[in-house]
Amino acid sequence: MRVAVSGAAGRMGRLVVKNAVAEGLKVVQAFDIHEVGKDAGELAGVGKIGVPIEDDISKLDADVLIDFTTAEAAMKNAEVAAEKGVRVVMGTTGFTDEDRKRLAELAEKVPMIVSPNFSLGVNIFWKIVEYAAKMLYEWDAEIVELHHRHKRDSPSGTALKLAEIIRKVKEEKGIEADLKTCREGISPRESEIGVFGIRGGDVVGEHTVFFFGSGERIELTHRAMSRECFAIGAVRAAKWIAKVDKPGFYTMDDFLE
Repeated sequence: MRVAVSGAAGRMGRLVVKNAVAEGLKVVQAFDIHEVGKDAGELAGVGKIGVPIEDDISKLDADVLIDFTTAEAAMKNAEVAAEKGVRVVMGTTGFTDEDRKRLAELAEKVPMIVSPNFSLGVNIFWKIVEYAAKMLYEWDAEIVELHHRHKRDSPSGTALKLAEIIRKVKEEKGIEADLKTCREGISPRESEIGVFGIRGGDVVGEHTVFFFGSGERIELTHRAMSRECFAIGAVRAAKWIAKVDKPGFYTMDDFLE
C-alpha cells in the first residue's frame, strides 16, 4: 500500500507520516508548500525515508492520499486525486456547503473518507451524544469547543457535526432548531442550538455538549490530550479504504462497523 501525505510539514502531517511508518505502510510522497526538499521522515522524527517534501500535487502517484491541509488546498488535492484514481482520507475542516457538495461529486470517482475528526473517542462520543439527544430532545442543547490559538476555523468541524446530530434528532421530533454561533446584546435563548468556540494557548481539542432541563443538566465532554489520536485514526482509515473498490463518500461509521 503506497501512501501520499499532503500537509506533510504541518503538525498533523508529521504525525501521519510517523504513524504510517509505524503501521508498516509505504510513504511514497509528501506534499506541502513549506519545508520543500526536506525528508518527510526526518521532519516526522522517524529518520530518513527518502521521501522529500514536494509542492506540486499534480505529481500525485499513490494508492491513498491522506490530507490534513486547509480547505482551499484540500479541494485542489481532492480534484487531483479523483482525476488520478487515488483514494482519499481527508481530515481537513472548514469546508463550505459548496465544497462538501463538490467532494461528494468527486467521491463518485474514487472511494473517499471525509471526517472532521478521526479520533476513535470522538466517533464514539458522537454516538453517545446522539443517544442522549433522542432521550432529551425537548431540553436545551449547547456546545462549547476549545482549541489552540492557531486553529483557522470556528466553530470546529467536530462541534458542527455535534450540532447537526442534535438538530437532526430534534427535527425528527418536530422541533425546528437553527444553529447560533454568537450572542450579544438582548438575545434571549429561543429554539436553537448554540455552538461556541474558544481559542487560546495550545489546547489540542475539547468539546462539551450541555443538555439543560428543568432543575438539572447533563454535560458530556471529550478531551484530546494529543494529536496522536487523530493521526492514528487517519492511518487506520487509510488501510481500510485501500481495500474498498466501490467509489463513494464514506464516513468513519463505515470504517468502524
